[in-house]
Amino acid sequence: MTRIALAYSGSPDTSHAIEWLADVHAAEVVTLTLDLGQGRRLEAVRDRALGMGASRAHVLDVYEEFAREYFLRALRADALLVEGRSLVGALSRPLLARKLVEIAEIEQTTTVAHACAASDARIATAVRALKPHFAVVAVPRAGRADQTARSRSAEYPSEPAFVELAFERGSPVAINAIPMPLLDLVGSLDIIAAAHGVGRCHGLETPAATVLSAAHRAVEAQAADEHLSRRYADVIESGEWFTSEREALDANVARAQERVSGIVRLKLFRGACEIVERRNLGLRGRRSEFLASSRLSR
Repeated sequence: MTRIALAYSGSPDTSHAIEWLADVHAAEVVTLTLDLGQGRRLEAVRDRALGMGASRAHVLDVYEEFAREYFLRALRADALLVEGRSLVGALSRPLLARKLVEIAEIEQTTTVAHACAASDARIATAVRALKPHFAVVAVPRAGRADQTARSRSAEYPSEPAFVELAFERGSPVAINAIPMPLLDLVGSLDIIAAAHGVGRCHGLETPAATVLSAAHRAVEAQAADEHLSRRYADVIESGEWFTSEREALDANVARAQERVSGIVRLKLFRGACEIVERRNLGLRGRRSEFLASSRLSR
């Protein structure tokens, strides 16, 4: 019997994929679910996969790896948001492809599958960059005539929130004058920004990414390289993460970010993220100086 490793999120499409692969390919299906810091219990997702017929269901915590090796790189390149579109979802695809390949090797198969119609090319390109001989199966979406869009009427606070972010060499290092590791900073910002409706675009909620992207662009000021940002975004969208071009772009970004240090104050209110004040410290910027000179949140 053929064994296939399936990227599984617990959605109706990926649940349908388990049955489809078993029926159409007569396959034994093993699933992979990534914990990217979604803030929900994934044991239920694992149980759902097994209930749908998967023989084994793997859940991997990759939150820190995603934040440091993917999210931060794209943030420093100003490639998290392009023309109002969030690329956070696309940015997770190379990591998904890498982990899918790793699980496939553990499960002794060279066939992987996904139900991400919009990301078909990205995932296939990333998988084949890592393992050219692997087969990639794109599962067709389940038909749902009764599918409807759900609108949420969120009750936003009547008063805005003001947030101060400090950057050192292009990386966020403190929020409201409190130094934080990257994961803690992103988590705190997700909570604050989401409460004010910031970062909702095309069904994907990316509050921290929206605020950090706006703040980074503000503190970067004249050091911004639009061509570099656009090319980095193209690499993300095309699935060409595991290429020498992305590595070369990272080197260019690292050089450019040497001067990107400063403090930005933002106003978050009813879905809007507004720059209130910024101070670029350039080459002088060091974390101790940020904290000693911080006055924007007081």
